[in-house]
Amino acid sequence: MTGIEGSLAARVLDALLREDYACLRGLVDPGRRILNLPGRPVRLVAADPPFLSELLVDRTQPLRLGDVFTAVRALADPYDDVAAFERECLDALATARLHEEARPAVHRHLARIPDELRRGPGTFYETLAAFTHHPVHPASQSRTGLSKADLSRYAPEFSPAFPLAWAAVPNASLTGERPTWWPDPSDVGLRTDDAMFPVHPLAVPMVRRQPGVTVAPERYLQVAPTLSMRTVAAAPLDHLKMPLPTSTLGLRNRRTIVPGTLPDGALVERILRRVLEREKLPVLLADEQTYGHAHSPLLGYLVRRFPAETARAHVVPVAALLARSPDGGHVIERWDVEELFGAYLSALFSWNVALFQYGVALEAHQQNVALVLDDGPLRLLLKDNDGALIDPAVLRERIPPVPGSDPRDLVDRRMTTGDREALARVFVTITLHLCAAAPALGLAERGLLPWPVGRALIRARLDAALGPGDGFLRARTLDAETLPAKAMVTAGTLVDKARTGAADINKHYGPPGPNYLRDTECP
Repeated sequence: MTGIEGSLAARVLDALLREDYACLRGLVDPGRRILNLPGRPVRLVAADPPFLSELLVDRTQPLRLGDVFTAVRALADPYDDVAAFERECLDALATARLHEEARPAVHRHLARIPDELRRGPGTFYETLAAFTHHPVHPASQSRTGLSKADLSRYAPEFSPAFPLAWAAVPNASLTGERPTWWPDPSDVGLRTDDAMFPVHPLAVPMVRRQPGVTVAPERYLQVAPTLSMRTVAAAPLDHLKMPLPTSTLGLRNRRTIVPGTLPDGALVERILRRVLEREKLPVLLADEQTYGHAHSPLLGYLVRRFPAETARAHVVPVAALLARSPDGGHVIERWDVEELFGAYLSALFSWNVALFQYGVALEAHQQNVALVLDDGPLRLLLKDNDGALIDPAVLRERIPPVPGSDPRDLVDRRMTTGDREALARVFVTITLHLCAAAPALGLAERGLLPWPVGRALIRARLDAALGPGDGFLRARTLDAETLPAKAMVTAGTLVDKARTGAADINKHYGPPGPNYLRDTECP
């Protein structure tokens, strides 16, 4: 199979088969390894390694998105949002083609940036990461409702810079101290006592329709987008998160800001800091205690402040490690690949196993975990904690609650659980699948580190992090027969919550997949 569309179609079909959407697995002839799709048969091959699935679409056959769409239309429930699914896939295809056109010029631009300006929590590595695929969601490059012109002006992969819009917002709830670069009303052409809120230029038309809100006539503060797009670099150590009128990783994953997520993320950060005071692990946390909202998903912001230790370091999101470098090769090749990957896994597992002991599992995926690389030992940098899952009873046993860091005060009650299985599913699908195994598989595919070596490193570092009291987590990881896998396309776009039963579409799971760590054969 050749071409951008064929590759995307295969990834989409892999995901639907893995999630068993519309009982798709029942159409597989296992003896012949044929998927008898409505409209045409599709050859399958054994996945090697079996990451999330034992079978994959054979990439040597021609396949188009139209073949996938024909099958989905034939198999879908009448209530499934097939139109949104098709639109998401076509948007991803258009963006992938745009990437191919833009990448050479963007890389030439980035190659001219001197090393000292690539350091700190800026956008150099964020831009490179934006060209890579999500390890699980096949249409991750889709941003619903945005045009090619919107992407070229505001998406991180095109390395743009632009001035922010601002709005005067009455009756706002503000927490924390605004930074020195925050504008006064007079700086943006207003005379008001209302709070000033940053507004992404793409959100201006919707914000204008908010009751009582005045969008300022003048723009203020030149910014550059990070990998998340709705978050921008505003100062050397400051990022700014704002609502964006689009969806990513599923139609239902809106990029606006639900007001309750801001205090929830701040509360979880305070919990993590209390854990770090006790555990002394190689982890740095972004400060997310300054935010504002006005009880609307379109009216909110978060000021994210990074620790001083990151100012002179290379701050590399996990999502950027496998990206092509403008200097040639891949980003990770700037360092010794095996040594860096091993050190990263040690930090990743020691931190997340320790958190599990406190009853905490983080939705800290490749975008929200970065490696801080300077002349000293590797450290992890974490941000954006509003998707954590916490067992309040376990946490209370380990750390007596104090005002401001009690998970019982979380606005979103879906972030608390008394179920260790639920915590283990987050650990496996985020920490193990996305942050450890997916990079190892990517290293192998690029010829940078053989899979047996990468898998052995994962096993060894996870085994070292699991102590005598961690039998439950060991049984759900190293010793498990199967491993849970998210059903991101099903829950995020195709099937609504009423039918999936998912309280949180980001924690909805499909059939379990093979445990790719169970083979202990030496490399």
